[in-house]
Amino acid sequence: MNAIDRAFRFYINSFSGFSREIWLLTLITFVNRAGTMVVPFMSLYLTKDMGLTLEEVGWIMSCFGAGSVVGSWLGGKLTDKLGFYDVMVGALVTSGLAFIGLGYLRDFWAFGIGVFALMTLSDAFRPAMFVAIRSYATPEQRTRAVTLIRLAINLGFSMGPAIGGFIIATWSYGALFWVDALTCIGAAGILLVGLARKQAQQDNNAARTEANGSPYRDVPYLFFLITVALISIAFLQYFSSVPLFYSEVHGLSEEYIGLLLGANGLLIFLIEMPLIKYCEDRRYGIHGIMRFSVLLIAASFVVLNLVPTVAFLWVGMALMTVGEMLNFPFMNRFAYDRADRGKPGAYMALFTISWSVAHIIGHTLGLNLIAWFDYTATWWVFTGILVAAVGMLYVLEGMLKKEVL
Repeated sequence: MNAIDRAFRFYINSFSGFSREIWLLTLITFVNRAGTMVVPFMSLYLTKDMGLTLEEVGWIMSCFGAGSVVGSWLGGKLTDKLGFYDVMVGALVTSGLAFIGLGYLRDFWAFGIGVFALMTLSDAFRPAMFVAIRSYATPEQRTRAVTLIRLAINLGFSMGPAIGGFIIATWSYGALFWVDALTCIGAAGILLVGLARKQAQQDNNAARTEANGSPYRDVPYLFFLITVALISIAFLQYFSSVPLFYSEVHGLSEEYIGLLLGANGLLIFLIEMPLIKYCEDRRYGIHGIMRFSVLLIAASFVVLNLVPTVAFLWVGMALMTVGEMLNFPFMNRFAYDRADRGKPGAYMALFTISWSVAHIIGHTLGLNLIAWFDYTATWWVFTGILVAAVGMLYVLEGMLKKEVL
């Protein structure tokens, strides 16, 4: 067997061993995310179709983040009470109906409240999904299972905007709300057909732990979530302020910027699953992987400052992408393992909220730093934040060692 055959077999094997239910959850995630077409075009819809000012658009986007925080908390609470199945179906159906209603709102205040309600319903799905994965993946499979779901999310998000642009050109912005609604309800239908409620409830109960620890009193876990938020705040710059840097400093066209950002999704699709399997096969320590991944993301910002050429923008994107591929699956794995100490819905809800908080803070912080100072200073600030996060991960490992003593 030559090297190419071995590499291909390793790639295929990285997707093997999952239960039917994990693949079902992957399909549901893909359908749901492929239908997420309104969000990428929201700012254009609000300014061009509704005639809102940029300040009003900013408040609407803040409603997205606030609704996400509330929805994540509520989803975790309900998941621990009702089980993941009812929460997932309910979140998908009600958010589908909310998308339809949102398309008919034309007033600024009404739309803001509608967006908050939509995200509250929609993001209740996320903690339930995490708990479902925890129920159907063995402890050894958890990291790869999360990676598989991330793959579905990336594929869905890459398709959604392309389909959404076609729908806008062919019909109207309003049609996007209906398509988003139908894909949410369609994803709920797949779950209802593919997994019986009674079986899901039995699986949910079987995965419950007798431990009753609270994540709100789990000091190492709370410290970990602060670290996650800091890392995510820096990471999100690649989808808000970094594209502006590409355009304003390097003079890149929208098409070239699209290629750079698209390389992120392509690398994830091609490499992430085998990369995670490789790390697990070699039994690398989770704390070392998390620290190394954050250093890679930090290095990507250093490259932007120290090597101001277009060619090295690709190097920066590659460093960030590899860091992302290593960071998020193993961060998820840490949260999963910690959730064994208590109610998994509450644990995974807080993990989801840390990401939502990063969304609320990250985009505004990056853009304001650029306005107050410049791009160079901004990239150094985020490099410093990431280096501090590496130090916090060392502290976290020390806290966990003291627990064992």
